Amino acid sequence: MKIRNNTARASLTLGAAAALTIGMSACGSSGAETGDGSLSVGVFFPGSVTDTGFMESGYLGYQRLEQSLGDRVDLSYVEQVAPADYQQALQRFASENDLVISVGGQTDADVRKVAPQFPDVDFVEIGGPSDAEPMDNLAYYDPQQAEAEFLSGAVAAASSPNGVVGFVGGVELPAIVNAAQAFSNGATFARPDVKVLNPQYVGDFNDPAKAKQAAGTAHAGGANILGQIVNLGKQGIEQAARDSGNRMVGGPIPGDCANAVYAGFVRTDIGTEIEYAVNATLEGTWTAAQVPFGLTTDKGGSDFIPCSDDPAVTKALTDAKAALTSGAVEPY
Repeated sequence: MKIRNNTARASLTLGAAAALTIGMSACGSSGAETGDGSLSVGVFFPGSVTDTGFMESGYLGYQRLEQSLGDRVDLSYVEQVAPADYQQALQRFASENDLVISVGGQTDADVRKVAPQFPDVDFVEIGGPSDAEPMDNLAYYDPQQAEAEFLSGAVAAASSPNGVVGFVGGVELPAIVNAAQAFSNGATFARPDVKVLNPQYVGDFNDPAKAKQAAGTAHAGGANILGQIVNLGKQGIEQAARDSGNRMVGGPIPGDCANAVYAGFVRTDIGTEIEYAVNATLEGTWTAAQVPFGLTTDKGGSDFIPCSDDPAVTKALTDAKAALTSGAVEPY
């Protein structure tokens, strides 16, 4: 039993075996099992593919693959998996697929346990530790979110009326901590006299109430523009900004600049990395390595879209991009 061609979704929660059997509701066989020559790919989304964030950004790439490679790839995915079920869900996926792509660094410990159990299956983890050691059949793809957050910090600082900015993160993972530092570095790069409040981590990417509380604390500390890396939690940050007359940076999926709450949008295309993994496997170029994406690579996947044509903001963004791409500065 597995999900194929986006005909159903699995929502796995506590209850492990039962959830894995019942939740994966569209039956089908992988390409390896049927001998039809297609590559069988399972994409593991621990969060919701409608989270307006990291997971949905990845899912957009999944959908593009359905359109472009539907005749060559047998695609399936699961979403909204409880942490206690990560390992069993990954094992089930690995038993049915040639390539397993896990989206999110929160799955790292479980991916590293499961990959050695399936030496003939290739694994890719997107967003895991940038210093993690690849395994024989496990590659790490790094979105380098910190690069885009450096740009976010530069724009936030240049846009801030009082020169005070802050950052709200979800789970305190290494990649998120690095991104928070990059936001701070970008802010001081653009405006040396800026005050950057200590980042706040709410412990959850998808809790609007906690994110709103964290944003409110930052606003109380004087910050009138906030950077962020949360998913559904953005709803809470947006509400806090609207209630207090402050602003925020959106993303990773760009939104509508007509919404006055937004100073701009980080664009981090996680789907690009899913597409890269599948294409590399089909072409026979897949390797178990740390593979970087982002502004400073030839693979793209990140950018920043400002919501202002203020010359100071334009200059801050242009200068920050140039400094990053030339190697004159490191994001963190």
